[in-house]
Amino acid sequence: MAQIIRMTKHGAPSVLRLETVEIGRPGPGEVRLVQDAIGVNYVDTMVRDGRFALPLPLVPGFEGAGVVAEVDESVDDFAVGDRVGYFFSAGGYASERLISASDLIALPDDISTEQAAMFLAAGLTAWMGLHVLHPLRRGEIVLVQGASGSVGTVISRWAKALGATVIGVAGSATKLAKVTAGADHGFHATDPQLLDKMRAIAPKGVDVVYDMVGKAVAAQTVAAVRDGGKIVAIGGASGPPGFDQEALAQRRVTVVGGGTPQHVHAGTVGGASAALFAAIQGGLFADIPAARYKLGEAPRVHEDIAARRVEGLPILLP
Repeated sequence: MAQIIRMTKHGAPSVLRLETVEIGRPGPGEVRLVQDAIGVNYVDTMVRDGRFALPLPLVPGFEGAGVVAEVDESVDDFAVGDRVGYFFSAGGYASERLISASDLIALPDDISTEQAAMFLAAGLTAWMGLHVLHPLRRGEIVLVQGASGSVGTVISRWAKALGATVIGVAGSATKLAKVTAGADHGFHATDPQLLDKMRAIAPKGVDVVYDMVGKAVAAQTVAAVRDGGKIVAIGGASGPPGFDQEALAQRRVTVVGGGTPQHVHAGTVGGASAALFAAIQGGLFADIPAARYKLGEAPRVHEDIAARRVEGLPILLP
């Protein structure tokens, strides 16, 4: 028997209910995965409250890691006992689950399942931003909007390691220490002198904005980017940015975006995950802690995300 978090309606964190179920045996192309850790991402809160609508009832969560416990005879790539993770497969909030083998990523011996559950989604999203949507060049000046969030903390450190000058912006002054830990310069979005401070660093504007926030900082993003620069729209926690495309075109500012599964797929996931694992192994994200919750505490972690109380990258432990 497995424990799962199921929701039968959209709403507040209280709609997340712990249940015990029989998950059955794997079907064609599937494995049964016993999970050690489950990643919790902002999109999970959007699924819960209906902003990202999926058919109900459902088990939320898209990211996790653990050990293969049973394999359908049609699966050749994985065997019982393999340590694996995944970054985009619905149904993650569970102690055990059935999952398509094609969604799995084999873990190196020195990458723990906790690390995989923490970093696969955020790390591969950061890789997409830094290597696909805007291949970052050494010496560029980067603005990271939402630099205290999961993707923002990873992308700030990675961009800095790649030789960029990183300006990190958080939603409030209380997150400044978290931002400056990963960026060259840290500010908060409500600072009335923010644009002047950024212009002191990048007089012509920043080369690229990595934006995880969207609507709430859209005007700031447009004002910060240089003519001929680029805005990389990843996510949009406050809603779609609603940029004036004609005005941006006159300034030759390019806006690019897309979901991680669109750019990290069968053809790229091997190289992307290898680059992420190398960054983890090199200690690039060693100062980012895990925020651990029990599986049954799923409602509490959603409450903490909404209240911005989470320090580190949140994971559920069955």
